Amino acid sequence: MNKVYAFLAVLVLLSSCGDGAAKKAAVKRDAKGGVKYGGVFRENETEYFRSLYPQNITEVVGHRITNQIYEGLVKLNQQDLSIEPLIAKSWTVNDSATRFTFTLRKGVYYHDDACFAGGKGREVKAQDFVYCYRLLCKPSSSNQGFWLFDGVVENAATIFKMHEKKMKAADEQEFGVKALNDTTLEIKLEKPFAALLYRLAMPFCSVFPQEAFDKYGEQMRDKCVGTGPFVVKKVLQDEGVYLNRNEKYWGYDEFGNQLPYLDGIKFSFIKEEKIEMLEFRKQNLEMKYRLPLDAITEILDNSGNLIGEYKKFELQKVTEFSLQYYGFLHTDKIFGNAHVRRAFCYAIDRAKIVDYTVKGEGVPAFNGIVPLGMAGFDNAAVKGFNFDVVKAREELKLAGFADGRGFPKTTLQINSGGGRNEKLAEAITAMLKENLNIDVVITQLPFAQHLENYETGKVSFWRAGWQADYPDPENFLNLCYGKHVPASITEKAYLNAYRYKNAAYDKLFEQALSTTDFDKRNKLYQQLDQMAIDDAVMLPIYYNINRRLVQPYVKNFPANGMEYRVFREVWLDK
Repeated sequence: MNKVYAFLAVLVLLSSCGDGAAKKAAVKRDAKGGVKYGGVFRENETEYFRSLYPQNITEVVGHRITNQIYEGLVKLNQQDLSIEPLIAKSWTVNDSATRFTFTLRKGVYYHDDACFAGGKGREVKAQDFVYCYRLLCKPSSSNQGFWLFDGVVENAATIFKMHEKKMKAADEQEFGVKALNDTTLEIKLEKPFAALLYRLAMPFCSVFPQEAFDKYGEQMRDKCVGTGPFVVKKVLQDEGVYLNRNEKYWGYDEFGNQLPYLDGIKFSFIKEEKIEMLEFRKQNLEMKYRLPLDAITEILDNSGNLIGEYKKFELQKVTEFSLQYYGFLHTDKIFGNAHVRRAFCYAIDRAKIVDYTVKGEGVPAFNGIVPLGMAGFDNAAVKGFNFDVVKAREELKLAGFADGRGFPKTTLQINSGGGRNEKLAEAITAMLKENLNIDVVITQLPFAQHLENYETGKVSFWRAGWQADYPDPENFLNLCYGKHVPASITEKAYLNAYRYKNAAYDKLFEQALSTTDFDKRNKLYQQLDQMAIDDAVMLPIYYNINRRLVQPYVKNFPANGMEYRVFREVWLDK
């Protein structure tokens, strides 16, 4: 059977099962305040997730799914990305901003699961956060979140190093996170850190029970036990993730309605953008994230308004806190040369790429690696790379490859992305050939393998993108922090995969982290961004413009600069 039709057949079968459950459940509940219960929100991702284990979330698909299953102390507001209480109902901060004390809600329970006695989820306690946060300080291939606490939480780095040396005393070592009682959690910092609450809102800091980790271990990749508004019903490899409403969820809205309103969420993984768009038009998906490049003129007029049959949908548009870029491996013989990196950066016509390749779904990255619109950050103060063929050729000559002579054949590794990544790669490799006389071969891998290759230093030139984990420039500048580089090339480098090291950058970065004055901190951030550009740490291409189509019956689902999605208060008016 044709793969496309086989896949769609699976979607239809599973969709009918989910919708049947939704109709059955919707009959039982009435909502106050004009909202409606029931229905399944169906969204598609063009790549399959790598892991749903909170401490190993390194890509956006896993992030979007786990946000519905797991919870932490705080969360982001889906409208304006401000910090809101979650399992912590309140907190206080001491005068020196080095001690945070959180008061937890009572009545927050883990999902029912076989890891508990009798299969019934127990109440969350402050000790659970201590357990999970200590686990973040233990080296593991499944732990990619230690950087959140490194140099920030008291004694976190000491505990991590003790575990590296396999010292048994590591588990007894004094830690900056303590449970004062069942509902009070204290976090002590080594020094003031402005972005702490933002970091605590990330999936890495979600809480889960020790019982689940003891029972499932590595199986927590898709065996999930959280406190969130949805529970995992089934996970079908490369096909779908199905979540059901958590009937015991602790949250209520302002009218006294128990959350969530939806009966479930279905994540499908259609890789072909044309098929994804067809499913949306047939109302088999509630949202189409990003418009298909080949069909933009059929969807929008010259003013950016919906036309034809697309007028019945809602168009949401916002500048994303995200950067599309290509990475260089700095330990590589060729890309370790800053002149080569700068040559590549000057040889790219970003304006042409935005206008013709991605059809207006971006802004040329002329102003550094921090995307546009971050509060207090002056992007105009950072002088990025413009399109300058003369400078590009001069830099290549300084590297010893005048007119491209002697430059080795290079491979650009990309992952699939509904055709978008392929078109971008073709445009950029053509520009490198035309402007530098350099041959670059494109190779495409599944997303999980793509990540594995560049995080373990197996590729020297690759496609990447970074979408903000929280709305602060530090989240992008952190990608260049030298202390994230592991000792061995074969060890994973999740953040600083370029393996860039610059002592002056690291010193200034650490100064910025401990600067509590908002304006002074942003000035330091601007200096850091300029340093990253001057060293050509990466090849910035464009900042995303997020345009998404939403079915007219979808309510309370605002777009934001991070494409941060939490479905606990989304409802369907049909």
